[in-house]
Amino acid sequence: MDKVPMTVRGEQLLRHELEALMKRRPIISQAIGEARELGDLKENAEYHAAREEQGICEAQIRDIEYKLSVAQVIDVTKMNNTGKVIFGVTVNLIDVETDEEVTYQIVGDDEADIKAGRISVNSPIARGLIGKEEGDEVVIATPGGQKEFEIEKVEYI
Repeated sequence: MDKVPMTVRGEQLLRHELEALMKRRPIISQAIGEARELGDLKENAEYHAAREEQGICEAQIRDIEYKLSVAQVIDVTKMNNTGKVIFGVTVNLIDVETDEEVTYQIVGDDEADIKAGRISVNSPIARGLIGKEEGDEVVIATPGGQKEFEIEKVEYI
C-alpha cells in the first residue's frame, strides 16, 4: 500500500471531520428509531431518509479512515530550509510575462483548493516546481499554455 503525502493541517482537518461524523452516528440511529415507531416502514419517508443519511455517514467515515491509514504526514516546519521546492512548502512565484505575483502551498490531492492558494502536488504547476530552488526560472505547461515563472521565495511554514 503506497503512502499518500499529506500536510499536518490536512491531517488535522480530516481528524476533525471524522470526529464530527462519529458524533452524528448516534443522532442518526436515534432518528431511525423514532421513524421506526411511526409505523409502516414501506411508506415511511422519515425512516428512508434517516437510513440514507446513515449510509452516507458510514461511507464518509470509511473513506476518511482509509485516507488517514495511508497518509504520510509531512511537517515542513521540522525540515531544513534549503530553498528547494518540496511537498508542503509555500512558494511565491512571479509570472515573468506579467510581473504578477502568486503564492501557492503544495499539498495533497484532498487538501487542494486553488482559491485558497493550495495546489495539489500532482498539478502541472506543482510538478514543474518540485525540486527547483529560489531564484530559478521555470517554464510550466499548463492547460492554458506555457507559463514562465521565477521562484521568488520558498517558505517552510
